[in-house]
Amino acid sequence: MSIATVLLVDDEQAFVDAMTKRLKRRDVDVRAAHSGQECLDVLASQPDLEVVVLDVKMPGMDGVETLKRIKTDFPLAEVIMLTGHATVETAIDGMKLGAFDYLMKPCDMDVLMEKIDAAATKKRQHEEKILEARAQSIAMRRGD
Repeated sequence: MSIATVLLVDDEQAFVDAMTKRLKRRDVDVRAAHSGQECLDVLASQPDLEVVVLDVKMPGMDGVETLKRIKTDFPLAEVIMLTGHATVETAIDGMKLGAFDYLMKPCDMDVLMEKIDAAATKKRQHEEKILEARAQSIAMRRGD
């Protein structure tokens, strides 16, 4: 089993290709998207995705707008914002909107791996709590 199932979202093809290779070497199951809309489409079709590594600066739907849509449509998905054009304000906005964390490009692979692992763990824990609550609710209904 891989460390995590990650959707890497960036409009720069060369960056996506290089990061995909580097993450796969570290036992990460990586899928790619090159725009905000493609990211949402992939999330809709692949519910097993745990972590989205999302570029902030993209043409069309930027990373902040994509984050808003992810948190509305896929609230359990954990998002790590990634950019080479970061400002403190953008980082704060992303965190306020529910991003798990924020990293600058180029990022240290060890740091990125730690963030991916922590984000995937958080998502799994949320899913376990939901399953436990559902099971408890079913058990209570049967007990009535």
